[in-house]
Amino acid sequence: MGSGLDPALLRRLLRAKDRMDAASEEEWPVERLAAVSGVSEAHFARSFKDAFGVPPHRYLLTRRIERAKALLRDTDQPIIDIAFQTGWASLGTFGSVFRDITGESPTELRAREQAGAHALDQVPHCFISAAYRPNLKSAVSEKRRQEAADKTDPEATETSEETK
Repeated sequence: MGSGLDPALLRRLLRAKDRMDAASEEEWPVERLAAVSGVSEAHFARSFKDAFGVPPHRYLLTRRIERAKALLRDTDQPIIDIAFQTGWASLGTFGSVFRDITGESPTELRAREQAGAHALDQVPHCFISAAYRPNLKSAVSEKRRQEAADKTDPEATETSEETK
């Protein structure tokens, strides 16, 4: 988030951002967002971009696409239903914005995500869990190596190396 913003203003901007997150399918023109934040439209648009790195409209589109991606991956709903459910007025607009943001069409994303999920169905769950589990042994070994390097006493280094 942008530095140098007044904390009170940032709280007001977060209020509008939270509203968009909670109801991304709704229309959120700058007038409405500014009213939620209690600031002028021009000040809202400029401050939102400074705080979050993207203009409010682009943020809203990104949230809608994230929700649509989850629905494409996790449901078998028709793509047009997902488009309307996530706030798009037309399938064409949904498809073109989706491709601009993700680099693939909704159909391509669904096929790729579902193929990946089905491929994992063939792998035992314990293997998948192990693959995503952090490697604690290497983290502990690295910590011990670092502690040993920090010590100036050569005997202490040898002792910590022996305890591995």
